[in-house]
Amino acid sequence: TGYQRRVREGATLRLFSNSKHIHMGRIFKSYLTGPNIYSCSTCRSHLSKREQVVSKAFQGRHGRAYLFSKCINVSLGPKEDRMLITGMHTVADIYCIDCQSVVGWKYEQAQDDAQKYKI
Repeated sequence: TGYQRRVREGATLRLFSNSKHIHMGRIFKSYLTGPNIYSCSTCRSHLSKREQVVSKAFQGRHGRAYLFSKCINVSLGPKEDRMLITGMHTVADIYCIDCQSVVGWKYEQAQDDAQKYKI
């Protein structure tokens, strides 16, 4: 599955905005080892490793964005249709499980066959 999140140099994620997404219960976080770990810029929870970057050739609403193949310590919001630069997609925001900040979105469905590699 493809995840896209906005990042800045230095392997730290930038956040879109605060979220109303509520996560209840005890939080069980996973931790990654090694260099080049991407983390939430608010609470520094580990999210992914450099080996999981599929592409850095994406543009989000607020600048550069990366496509990841795998992420940890995130929860998924509801699906919604969004018009993105590459056309209409069904996406779901993803949230840091620790601080509940929106750290990006997950592609759920693409209308154009050429865009289905993101899913």
